Order: sequence, then structure tokens, then C-alpha cells
Amino acid sequence: MNPGMSPVVAMGVGLILGYVLGSVPASYLAGRWSKGIDLREQGSGNLGATNAFRTLGIWIALPVLVVDLGKGALAVWMAFHFLPQWSLAPDLVALLAAIGAVLGHSFSPFVAFRGGKGVATAAGAFLALAPWAMLPAFVVWLVLLLSTRIMSVASIAGAIVLPVDLIMVEWLLRSPDRPLRVASMVVATALGAWVVIRHRANLQRLRDGTEKGLW
Repeated sequence: MNPGMSPVVAMGVGLILGYVLGSVPASYLAGRWSKGIDLREQGSGNLGATNAFRTLGIWIALPVLVVDLGKGALAVWMAFHFLPQWSLAPDLVALLAAIGAVLGHSFSPFVAFRGGKGVATAAGAFLALAPWAMLPAFVVWLVLLLSTRIMSVASIAGAIVLPVDLIMVEWLLRSPDRPLRVASMVVATALGAWVVIRHRANLQRLRDGTEKGLW
């Protein structure tokens, strides 16, 4: 960590660091390396683990999912360990790294600024930022995925549960020695909204009854 770095520079570095890590197009590379195909031209055209699962199969999609999760987690971990932190907002730079990672995943410069919907990358970031808030979101995601077999339903529900749970726990844990981490609550809410917005086509198909199951 460089304590002499100014807050503005540290925030910019965190955002850029997250974007660079998040922009690694794991599903695109997996499609090219495994089957010589461009995943943007297959299935839904989305560069996320779900389209990789449908197009490339589970054994290729699982490493893609791990990489997408890891991008968010690594961005946050590096921001915490190598960039300054401040007592009033100790998670601010890491939160900007999380935002950068999700934006990099969704708009990767390596694939003409296309990408995935950011679910796994956001989950990985908050797994590093607030693992206790991720657990209920993961349980909801898993239960709905197994019961409905529709990834969009599970992902949207998880994206809504995460900020709600984080806000509730932050409120319960508040004290004079532990003030509310407002930045975390705002970013969790913003990323949850981002995931829902990125699923707007899925929401329309759900309303029409044409959304496909994952298996």
C-alpha cells in the first residue's frame, strides 16, 4: 500500500485496475480455444457463463464461471492490499475496483466492448467485500436455479437480495465505533440495479413465457 498516494489518484487506479481485470473475456477465449467459435455469434450472443454452459458444455463453462468470479474478487483484493484506505470509507477504493471489474466484464475492449451481464463478476467482488452478505444471496440464487432451472430468475433474485441483506446487516451492526458503510450500501444497490437492467430482455421473455431453462 502506498500511503502517500492521493485519494483521487487511488480511486482512479482502483477503477482502472478493476476494469482491466474485469475485461478479460473468459467465455470468448474458452469458445475460441475449445471449439474455435466466437461465442458472440452463438446462442444468446452473451459473453457470460450461462451462454458458455449452453454452447460449450458444463466442463468448459465451470472454469469460465470461476474466472468471472475471480476477476471481481481479485480486483477487490488488490485494491485492499496495494492501494490506500481511509478511516471514513475504508472500502471506497475497493468498491471502485468492483465497479470497474463489472464494467470491464460488460464492456470489454478486447471484444468490441461487448461482454456479459456482470452477475458472476459482481458476486466475486462482494464475496471479497462482504462474504456474510453474499451467503443469503447465493442461497436464494441456488434454490431458484434448481427449482426453476432459469438462470435469469436466479440471477435477478440474487442481485436484489444482496443489497437488501447488506443494508440490513450494516444497520444492525452500526455503533459509534462502527458507522454505517454507506458507500458499500450504495454500490451494492447500484450493481444490483445494473444486473436487473442487463436482464431486461430476459424479463420481457419471462413475461411472454418464452424464457428458456438452463437445462
